[in-house]
Amino acid sequence: MKLTVFNGSPRGKSSNTRVFMEHFLNGFTATEGNTCETVYLKDMKDKDDPVRLFQEAEYVIMASPLYTDAMPAAVKDFIESLEPLCHRENNPDIGFMVQSGFPEPEHSRYLERYYVKLAKRLGCRYKGTIIRGSGGSARGMPALMNRRLFKALYKLGEAFGKTGEFDKKIVADLAKPERVSKLQFWIMRTIGPKMMWDPMLKKNNAYEKRFDRPYAV
Repeated sequence: MKLTVFNGSPRGKSSNTRVFMEHFLNGFTATEGNTCETVYLKDMKDKDDPVRLFQEAEYVIMASPLYTDAMPAAVKDFIESLEPLCHRENNPDIGFMVQSGFPEPEHSRYLERYYVKLAKRLGCRYKGTIIRGSGGSARGMPALMNRRLFKALYKLGEAFGKTGEFDKKIVADLAKPERVSKLQFWIMRTIGPKMMWDPMLKKNNAYEKRFDRPYAV
């Protein structure tokens, strides 16, 4: 099985998206004969190259972080470049992976619905969309704390490498919980700003403006 992964993260090889896909691909290549190639869209200077690689692929996974309830600009640009391939015969089967810093996967459901339509417009067999929240910890946290996540991604890749399909149960488990609990919400509201947002605002000299409402009437 020949799999081509298009990584659309602006961070490229230093992204959380790469970490997610690395574990998936380790499982995928555990099956003898499976091969994979990862294309980092941010590094593609010739726009024709990703399109050619898409045409030559047997299976494709588009992977990226969630950006403002959508996808990064590089992914949008890549999708637009695929327009000439709409309904072309022998387009590859396609699946998607969306990870985000939001703990709730529900933020990514809008993008998932778009990807279903995209696969149909391209004439590709839609394999599904892997959604995972709290993706920001993939690189920064010790591997031990992400052990269950990485194991699940490996198993998902392993299953895909054998069947060409996403294991629906693993995909569903990765997306849980769809919404945060009241305790998680309290922690995010009281501790989160002090640990994450306040230091970031101070670093960018914007802390004193954190309550500004420039568009309020």
